[in-house]
Amino acid sequence: MIDRIAQLRAQAGEAIAAAQDTEALDQLRVHYLGRKAELPLLLRDIGALPADQRGAVGRTANEARKAIEALISARSQEVQAQELSGSLLADALDVTLPGTPPRPVGRMHVIAATQRELEDIFLGLGFTVLEGPEVETVHYNFDALNHNPNHPARARTDTFYLRTEAGPGDSAGEREPSERLLLRTHTSPMQVRAMEAHPPPLYVVIPGRVYRPDSDATHTPQFHQVEGLAVDDDITLADLKGTLLAFARAIFGDQRDVRLRPHFFPFTEPSVEVDVSCFHCSGEGFLRDGSRCPLCKGEGWLEVLGAGEVDPDVYAHVPTTERNAPGYDPEKVQGFAWGMGVERIAMLRHGIPDLRLYYENDVRFLEQFGA
Repeated sequence: MIDRIAQLRAQAGEAIAAAQDTEALDQLRVHYLGRKAELPLLLRDIGALPADQRGAVGRTANEARKAIEALISARSQEVQAQELSGSLLADALDVTLPGTPPRPVGRMHVIAATQRELEDIFLGLGFTVLEGPEVETVHYNFDALNHNPNHPARARTDTFYLRTEAGPGDSAGEREPSERLLLRTHTSPMQVRAMEAHPPPLYVVIPGRVYRPDSDATHTPQFHQVEGLAVDDDITLADLKGTLLAFARAIFGDQRDVRLRPHFFPFTEPSVEVDVSCFHCSGEGFLRDGSRCPLCKGEGWLEVLGAGEVDPDVYAHVPTTERNAPGYDPEKVQGFAWGMGVERIAMLRHGIPDLRLYYENDVRFLEQFGA
């Protein structure tokens, strides 16, 4: 019986070494180690052997069983590795190819797209695009723009002030009032910065993010503005109206008109609110069915931005240097400025009811805009 066990062990070793796939190995496991296989049956019959043979036969049979199991396990790992390599070669995948179906590469956010469009319009009118810092000083954000020291916009409830460490000349950890830092509340600080860097004539638009502590359906703590500034000889309010009329027609349609209403801004004099004729009801205030226009609320006009002639006091904050000599002398130059909210323009164009939709990152909303 010991000879037969050795013979089965040798046969199993040869067969396992020759197996080429996991299916063949499973068949060999059943053939040599299954319940009805010869080797397990021999183990069951050991009790019928003479007592002096049982120990030797038992040890030999168990050693054969363990050896066959080890051979099958080792060969199984080799076969699985071979099968995996073959599968990878047969199913080679180029991971640089687009998926199926291919996903769109994405699109520009509606705010970014609107801002780019506004920039393009004013570039076509001869303006240059500038950018400025989002962290500003009180000097540029308020003082240089003719804001009264008691102006409500300076309050902590209307402006994000930044706490800074004490520097040379500071006391109790505070900077000089004009050098205190804040998150800019408008892009207007770049008016003075641009005039400091460039002599007249000057035609610039300044897009960018601005910050105010507001949050509701029509206000968010962060939003976007496009500021415009033109300084040259003999610039009048008529030039401002013509510039904004070109903008309105480029954005809202060739049939649009604009109107100027008196207003007040600290850094312009005179100051105006600018309205564009409603493109939903063609400025009539009512739709063809006689119902009130839901966009302009029956007014026929939509408020879009604030503007005005640059206040001469603003020029006084531009130092006279060799670079911009003879400087911005209010007796020699005039200018106009305007500021508009990018979100406001997009809301009017696309009928967006809530400013917060821009920032919720709902793809169903964002996919409605852009190419």
